[in-house]
Amino acid sequence: MNVNSRRNTNQHNAARMSSLPYASHVPSRAGGRSAMDKLKSVAQFTIAVLVAAVPISFYFVQPDNMQQAVASNNEVNLTKVFAAIGDSIKQKANSVFGGESADSRLLSSAENSGLNSAGAKPMQLAKAPSDSEPGALNDTALEHASKHADKNYVCPMHPDVMTNDPNAICPICGMDLVLLEAGGESGAVNLTPTVINTLGVRTEKAKRRTLYRRIDSVGYVELDEAKMRTINLRTDGWIEKLHVKSEGDRVTKGQALFELYSPKLVNAQEEYAQALRHDNQLMLKASKERLRSLGVSSRQITQLKSESDVKQLITFYSPQNGIISKLGVREGAYVKPAQTVVEIVDLNTVWVVAEIFESQSGWVKKGQRVEATLPYINNKTWEGTVDYVYPSLNAKTRSLKVRLQFDNEDESLKPNMYADVTVFAKPKRNVVTIPREALIITGDQNRVIVAMGEGRFVPMRVQVGMQTDKRVEILNGLGEGDEVVTSSQFLIDSESSLKASLARMLGGS
Repeated sequence: MNVNSRRNTNQHNAARMSSLPYASHVPSRAGGRSAMDKLKSVAQFTIAVLVAAVPISFYFVQPDNMQQAVASNNEVNLTKVFAAIGDSIKQKANSVFGGESADSRLLSSAENSGLNSAGAKPMQLAKAPSDSEPGALNDTALEHASKHADKNYVCPMHPDVMTNDPNAICPICGMDLVLLEAGGESGAVNLTPTVINTLGVRTEKAKRRTLYRRIDSVGYVELDEAKMRTINLRTDGWIEKLHVKSEGDRVTKGQALFELYSPKLVNAQEEYAQALRHDNQLMLKASKERLRSLGVSSRQITQLKSESDVKQLITFYSPQNGIISKLGVREGAYVKPAQTVVEIVDLNTVWVVAEIFESQSGWVKKGQRVEATLPYINNKTWEGTVDYVYPSLNAKTRSLKVRLQFDNEDESLKPNMYADVTVFAKPKRNVVTIPREALIITGDQNRVIVAMGEGRFVPMRVQVGMQTDKRVEILNGLGEGDEVVTSSQFLIDSESSLKASLARMLGGS
């Protein structure tokens, strides 16, 4: 073959090599082996070690070592056996790599080949447990794995999603993972000033104040029975004239109501007039007492004495101011002693009968101040007192009935009206109190969020005493001056519960 033909052949071979895939990555002899060759060698060695694991293990583990791994009762301690196998394999790998640590050579090869993800921590080969590590041989697989876990970022919505990559996102909900801080059982939460401002967190200090036992209830307006008068006759007769015509008429004290004709009353007047004419003191006293027993007033007896004129019609007068609540007769009607003629009620004072819970029954005493409002009358409050506390509870509703008395000069409180009432019971003085909105009420406990300063918030269990509409008494758990969160406390409490749960899951780490 001549020089020209040899040159043509070389050119043809070069053209074929350039047309092959990855031809640009073929290393030259002068450049030595590439990173791909090194990775290929590492991979081949790793596969060979895995395939020949069993025969190599028996090749490296000497009979003496095997006997040491077997217990006296001829039961094989698998942990020691695999520990010995791992040490032997590691020593052989070190000899193959020329004395350099197998861990570092494999790690270096993996780094050069780009197997590690960006930003993630490099993987390390786990060392087999040895006798030098206390308790290593007694750990379970999960306990041993937890010692090597390094998951510092967690999904706020899915606590089981944890990683060491700060740039990772949750594969379930797509949220950014947050740094897992040690919360412990206290569940402390640290917030930046920006987050505090965004959430609108407000705080207030616990203060000593006087709390009034306030009891809110409802009731119905009723007539004051102490101001009701019923007029009955003590003899039979006829209503000759009626001065009031219907129920609801307003009357004053001393106003004439009706005129009655009764033969018994006429006879009694004649007896009294005859005793006056004969100056018979014994008969005069007896006839006078008979007139009183028949319902004749002292004023009428005095008038009869001065005039000595027997009247056929006896006038009956109103004993008080008020309203005719019942009119049971008409003019010309025949009445008997058992029949109610007129009933008068004074509405200047009324009762409100309310019911309170059994647990509050011991708070109410006679004479305590009360207030009443009507749902349909705004900006007006009636003040009164507790007039009577009934002696027994309602067995069905488990409530106690109380009677409240109110002045009603303008008569705006009418019978059977519905009213909201408030009873101010005995106060408790100099007690530690917090705003009612700061209290977090759960099924089995009450707690508050305490601001510790510098953006640190800690949930605190408290024991609650008396409660009003705005303040709550704290019996235990807080002291005067402690600063509690009054807004956004539920968000902080939820975050604290999540941190505490994660801390318990990870063993407090």
